[in-house]
Amino acid sequence: MSDKLKDQEAAADPAPELIVLERAIALAQKQVSPIPDGENISLDNALGRVSGARVLAPEAMPFFDNSAMDGFALCVADLADTDTLPVAGTVAAGAAAGELAPGAATRIYTGAPLPLGADAVVKSEDCTDMGDTVRVHARPKPDANIRRKGSDQPKGASLLNPGQVIAPRHVGLLAANGVTDLKVTRTPRVGIFSTGDELTGGPHAQGAIFDANRPMLMALCRAAGVDVTDLGVLPDDLEATTQAFERLGDQFDLVFTSGAVSIGGRDHVRAALMAAGGTLDGWRVAIKPGKPIAFGRIGKTVLTCLPGNPFAAFVGFHLFARPQIAVLSGATPESFAMRRAKAGFDWTRRPGRAEVFPVCVADHDEQGTPILERLGNSVSATLFPMVEADGLAIVSASSATVAPGDSLRWQRFTGAVENASKST
Repeated sequence: MSDKLKDQEAAADPAPELIVLERAIALAQKQVSPIPDGENISLDNALGRVSGARVLAPEAMPFFDNSAMDGFALCVADLADTDTLPVAGTVAAGAAAGELAPGAATRIYTGAPLPLGADAVVKSEDCTDMGDTVRVHARPKPDANIRRKGSDQPKGASLLNPGQVIAPRHVGLLAANGVTDLKVTRTPRVGIFSTGDELTGGPHAQGAIFDANRPMLMALCRAAGVDVTDLGVLPDDLEATTQAFERLGDQFDLVFTSGAVSIGGRDHVRAALMAAGGTLDGWRVAIKPGKPIAFGRIGKTVLTCLPGNPFAAFVGFHLFARPQIAVLSGATPESFAMRRAKAGFDWTRRPGRAEVFPVCVADHDEQGTPILERLGNSVSATLFPMVEADGLAIVSASSATVAPGDSLRWQRFTGAVENASKST
């Protein structure tokens, strides 16, 4: 190892005071900014992307007066002296509106354009269809069962705002308005490193383990809608790690590492970051699991360095990495664990660090508030408790005990990748 690298490693050793969680979350988000460039895509490919521009309704909707029911279109005044009218025709959805014959009714189906001269629709249940005539059992009020032009939305209404993540409901609304393409932000480019010589051996090699973090983080990134690249495993070697960082250039917006970010003799990530010309902007957070989290950058690339223990890396992604991805995409990051719940367990813990832990929904109280059971034993190296987990809960750094009935904040797993089989 060169003298310069030794100096960088020595400089990286002192352990600063822990950063309180709220400040660390703010720091992580401050590291990134919205990607300025965007692209135009078809509506078919828009799901999960972030809108890059406001989309306005090109026309008022409905586009024309139409029937809200199957029934008969008529003029209410024609029922002043009779309950039976001749049927002068039929209009179905997709047909031209036509004109109502004086003193007659028109058979009409849901969504069909209202004939000119009609001012009400009598639904089928309120009349008797006798073929050439119709008997009306209850005289309607004007405008009954009519969807007037523009009653759903005005022309120029905002259909999609910049920064919105496009969901199926948006796709439906845009399609209904005839929108076929739209501008979205560029997909963030993310790279993933794992670290550790123990990950390089085969599954049966002495001392070797499977790499859980890289596949997990890549899956989480894909679920978050980013363009993710597998950067492989970094050995426990300062020079090799430095060279890998130097090769990054500006090809990624964000790089995640896992492991080798603590204060051990083989934890080289921080020193390598600085040796590669980067900056270390924050390190060590008052969170359990996951205290040795670091934030830095090399050139235009932001690095978020997560712990090596799998559950700690999982928690770190939700607290820091996912909000960073949202900011890059131009979306507003969602605050972590904002749902309210109650504890269904006793727990005594050492205060000083906020703590995140897996939970399952055991029951609900009379108001429908979820009652959560804690899973696992605060072990950051295992993902096994996640098998039964419905989400993650958090307690504050000042909390020393949790008792049944105490208020909790939690975050339910959502989406195809993280969705548990249970529901509240």
